[in-house]
Formats: sequence, C-alpha cells, structure tokens
Amino acid sequence: MTIHPTALVHPSAVLADGVSIGPWCQVGPGVTLAEDVHLTSHVVIQQDTTVGARGVIHPFAVIGGDPQHGGYKGEPVRLEIGADALVREHCSFNRGTPQGGGVTRIGSNGLFMTGAHVGHDAVVGDHVTMANNATLGGHAQIGDRVFLGGLCAIHQFGRVGQGAIIGGLAAVTRDVIPYGSAWGNHARLHGLNLVGLKRKGYGKDQIRRLLAAFRELFEADGVFAERLDRVATRYADLAEIMEIVAFIRADARRPLCLPGE
Repeated sequence: MTIHPTALVHPSAVLADGVSIGPWCQVGPGVTLAEDVHLTSHVVIQQDTTVGARGVIHPFAVIGGDPQHGGYKGEPVRLEIGADALVREHCSFNRGTPQGGGVTRIGSNGLFMTGAHVGHDAVVGDHVTMANNATLGGHAQIGDRVFLGGLCAIHQFGRVGQGAIIGGLAAVTRDVIPYGSAWGNHARLHGLNLVGLKRKGYGKDQIRRLLAAFRELFEADGVFAERLDRVATRYADLAEIMEIVAFIRADARRPLCLPGE
C-alpha cells in the first residue's frame, strides 16, 4: 500500500493490499478500495463508496458525491463500482437516494472518459463505455456493453438495453432497445448496432435474421402491439430478439425510442 504524504485518508476507510493513493487525494468515511486500486492525484472519493479491484481513477474526478436531488437530507446512501474500472479526469459519480433504493451501481470493466457523469440511483452494466461528457440522469438503467457517445444525455429513469450504441450529442428521452443504434436531438432509433454485433462475433446469417426481425417489428404495417406479439412468436429461437421483446414489455411507463419520429 502506498499513500502520498499530501493525501487525506479518513480513519474509517478500508484499503486493501496494493492500493496506491497519489498526491492531494481525499478518501472519505465509509470508503472501501479493493486490491490494487490506484488514485493518481487530486481524486476525491467523498464517502460511502466501494471501488472494485484494479480500478484506476484520474485527477479531479469526484466519486461518491452527494446525490444531486432536492430531497436529499444527508441520509446514508452508497455508490458501488465493480472491478477494473478506468475513470478519467473530471468524472462525477453520485451516491443513491433513499427514494431510489439508496445505491448507485456501476458494473465492472467500465471505461468512463473525461467528464462523464453518473447520476443518483443509476444502474450501469459491465463493459460500458461513456465517452467524454456523456451524462446519465438519476435512476437511468444502462445494460451491459453499451456505448454512450460524447456529450449524449440519458433522461432520468431512461433505459438503454444491452449492446446498444448512442451517438454523440444525442438527447435520449425515450428508452432504447437492446442492440439498438440511436442518435440525434431528440434521439431516434436508426437500426441495430451492427458494429457492436460484428465485434461480438455475430455472423452474416445471424445479423440478417436480426435485421429481418427488426424491420418486421418497427417498419411493417399494423398495430405495434400486434407486431410485437408476431415477432415474439416468429423469432422465439433468437435470444437477442426475445431480449428486445422482454425489454419492451418490462416497462411501459416511458415511451420507446422509435425510427422516424
């Protein structure tokens, strides 16, 4: 364990083997840093935060700050970050609120570029990339392997399904299906995240069937609910399509990001 003489570490903080805390860092009460976490310099981890093993946090990031919520009165709330997170300069991750369950959760292997913001009570999956100044409103839910482009913003309570990609500067006010590709202001659905699917090893025949199901769901004639039921029956053997169907059916409180709107 290495702690620079200028760093301030609260006595209640728990530091595992291999932790390195650089100059002018501040580690507050109730913080747990797992094995080999590295705080480079000028990092603030305010309080009640867990950082998973091998996480690296760059200067001027504020991690575990109070939730930006008018009703917060200092109640005990937490932030949990998984292993192998890379957090670049000026990122801000807020703790949860009592109203939202009390915990903000960020998965493992995340890449958070300069200025990325994770709001209170958000749930972020594994292998998520947030490009420069991407922003999550409170209670947002981001699936695994999502890419959020620079300066995009996800509305509070918004959902982005697994494997989706959001373009830079997109204002996302509607839920984005798994494996979807959305961009624009306000964001529209422009198809599937073909680049992500290819990188994940999907072959041409698999992608062709996924595209056919997508077109039948979003571009065919008829009532959307009937198309959804038809696609669920016709493509029941495609796990990705069934994931999209389940995503749509899971929460009807917010509108869905659709093509051409």
